[in-house]
Amino acid sequence: MIQKIGIIGGTGKEGKGLAFRWAKAGIEVLIGSRQIEKAQAAANEVNQIISKSGIKVSGVENQTAAKVADIVVLTVPFEFHVSMLQSIKELIKEKILIDVTVPLVLPKVTKVQMPPAGSAALEAKSIVDESTEVVVAFQNISYERLLTNEDIDCDVLVSGSSKEARKIVIGLVEMAGMVGWDAGPIENTVVVEGLTSILIGINKEFGSHTAGIKITGISRDA
Repeated sequence: MIQKIGIIGGTGKEGKGLAFRWAKAGIEVLIGSRQIEKAQAAANEVNQIISKSGIKVSGVENQTAAKVADIVVLTVPFEFHVSMLQSIKELIKEKILIDVTVPLVLPKVTKVQMPPAGSAALEAKSIVDESTEVVVAFQNISYERLLTNEDIDCDVLVSGSSKEARKIVIGLVEMAGMVGWDAGPIENTVVVEGLTSILIGINKEFGSHTAGIKITGISRDA
């Protein structure tokens, strides 16, 4: 049973959006940061918009979030991806790591540019302990959609190192108010992550911030 989710680097917009969605669903969430003051400030910001039925979010240091959480979520910019994984890898053994990182490379963020490992998730898998399950999700959902009480009419592709881990993460996607789809093994993360650059380009072209994806033609009962 999932009791705590720790969001590493959770003081950014995506991290706060996910914290809000899960806390509103009744899951205890820890927002992590290298500086506890920043983590607590981000937690206070989220708590101000959570309804009375939600669980309060706490701000802690990244190491604490990684150590005590049942599931760890990584939401750091790509430039800090490797160093952050190296700092927490011993603390996330036998846990699921949800990697929300996208390998965006300035200034051409609308161009898909994968790291030598093939994707951020494959890079993560090469760093963490073999007992850590690496799953990607939420790369294609904007924080503007997460940090509201409105329904989200976008789907989430979930790809990762085992079907069992993907199933658990799909459950968390649904608790956050979205539809999750099993997008297959971790090698497929190149597509999931790459879609973000495409969506950024579409947003730029049409003056939007909230482009997303939707799977059609399949019944959810299938």
